[in-house]
Formats: sequence, structure tokens, C-alpha cells
Amino acid sequence: MKFGKKAAFAAIAASAALVLAGCSGGGGGAASPGASDGNASGDEMYIALVSKGFQHQFWQAVKQGAEEKAAELGVRVTFDGPAAETEIDAQLQMLQTAIDKKPAAIGYAALDPQACIPLYRKAEEANIPIVEFDAPCDDEWSQSLAATDSLVAGALAAEHMAELIGGEGKVAIVGHSQINSTGVERRDGFVNKMKADFPKIEIVDIQYGDGDHLKSADIAKAMLAAHPDLKGLYGTNEGSAIGIVNAANELGLKPGAVTIIGFDSGAAQINAIKSGLMAGAITQDPIGIGKSVVQAAYDVANGKKVEGFIDTGSYWYDAKNIDDPKIAAVLYE
Repeated sequence: MKFGKKAAFAAIAASAALVLAGCSGGGGGAASPGASDGNASGDEMYIALVSKGFQHQFWQAVKQGAEEKAAELGVRVTFDGPAAETEIDAQLQMLQTAIDKKPAAIGYAALDPQACIPLYRKAEEANIPIVEFDAPCDDEWSQSLAATDSLVAGALAAEHMAELIGGEGKVAIVGHSQINSTGVERRDGFVNKMKADFPKIEIVDIQYGDGDHLKSADIAKAMLAAHPDLKGLYGTNEGSAIGIVNAANELGLKPGAVTIIGFDSGAAQINAIKSGLMAGAITQDPIGIGKSVVQAAYDVANGKKVEGFIDTGSYWYDAKNIDDPKIAAVLYE
């Protein structure tokens, strides 16, 4: 079964074939223990998961959810991911390795939505179903996507930013990617909401730190220097948001001097919100994403129909509701 989804980007770039040429069987980057074990023995179902990264606490929470669901279903999963979310070649090598192991199904979160297409064709030829999580590949072989609706999440961040700065002023965005769908949609959801509903708010700069907190901190400091009247900064993922927080600390900014809104969770953002340095953030449900992708992989491997898009939700949290049980359940440190 194929799930036809709207192409988020143009057709295959010519460079994709060149990237694929370097994809041999060995996986690079970080991986969970046992990730190179190959097929499970006996009748145990094996599902291979390849994420966009491994270092951020978000991916560790996704891994936790995946392992919990795997234990519940009685299947074996491995969880691979590159050391950084810029390592597209390493991720493609991991996907090739997963295909070579001939698992019952593959779960994939695309860093580059076009570079993965040739490997999806290989999985299709081998009749290995693919379900996706967090971010899709621009190919129809995937049967399902378990993810946050990032356009909705970006718009939610814009609504709170607008409320907090009084509906007018200058803001800027430290994004994590111009390529993968989460970066694009979290940015666009924010930008489009501002344009539609808050015309007195000007987005003066958008730059990309690749989800790296050091690079994101440098970007945030440069933005604050270039725009001393900046009212707000929005970071589109964990690394981007931590970078902004670190920049504020390094510059000695007092809580409330600039309204900072982040994305995802983690100890650094939670502490910054509790201290008042960060106004709030949008959190996803990473454990729910992990559980959903394993359930979808299990179902397609057993020939069952699955939903084309599984929206795992997005939630605003700040100092007022951070201890609410419903919010606490989707936060992680």
C-alpha cells in the first residue's frame, strides 16, 4: 500500500543520486546499543528506526517511547541517528543499512526530504514498508507519518509572542533548518500567523543555526546587536532555543528584557522558564511520537491499514502551567 502525500518540496534534486552513491552498508554516527545486530532470530518481529538525530533530549524521549511500545507489542527495535542533524550523508547510510537488514518495517525521520527518495525506491523494491516520524521524505512509499502539525505549532508560538509583546514591535527567528519540514513549517507557521493577524509585528531577521546551541547563540547575539529594539526571539527547536537562552545569559540580559519563546523541552528550557528568562515554549509529545511510529510499523508489517497522518499534538507551556499534570506528561529533561 502507498500513502500519497502532498509533496513539500520539488522533484528529486540531481544531487540526490550523488549522495546515494556514497551510501554503503555501514552506518555512521551515533546509535543505540545493539543497533547493528541484524535480523532477530526466530519469529520475533524486527523494526529498524532511523531518526534525524541522537544528541538532543527530544530524540532520547522518542527512543524511550519507541522502546516502551516495542516491549508492549513484543517486538525488537533498533534506534539509529546521526550525531548532528546536519549529517545527511550519515543518516542515508543508516537507512541503507536498515534496508540491508531486511526488517519487517522501517521507521524514518527525514533530514533531507529529497535525498532519501532513491533509498525509498530500494525499500519498495525489497517490499519493506516504511512509516515516518517527525519529518517525511518526499516520496509516496511511506504508509504513515507520526508527527506534530508544525504549521499549527508555529502559529501557536506566534500567538503567544504577539500577546506577550503587546501586539507590536520587532521580533526575529533562530531556525534549525531550511530543508527539513519541521524547520520550514515551524518557521512558516509563525511567519504566516504574524502576517495574517498581527500586522504591527515586524519579523526583522530569520537565520539558521542547524539546531546547534553554540551557533544559535552566536546568531542570537548578532541579532540583538543589530536590532537593539528587538522585542522577541523565537527558537524553532531545542538547540535553537538553548542557544538563545545562552546568548541572553552571556549578554547579562535580565528576565523580560527580550521575550524568548522556544520549542521542545529539556532541562535548559525548563530552568529558563522557571527563572523567568524564557517566557515559554511549545512542546511536542516525543514519547507519543515514538510509540506511534512503532505501532504504525507493527501494523503495516502485519498488513493492516494505518492513518496517513498521526498528529501527536503541540502544547504551550510557561511558568503558570508547567506543573500541570497534562503538560508535565509531555515535558522531558
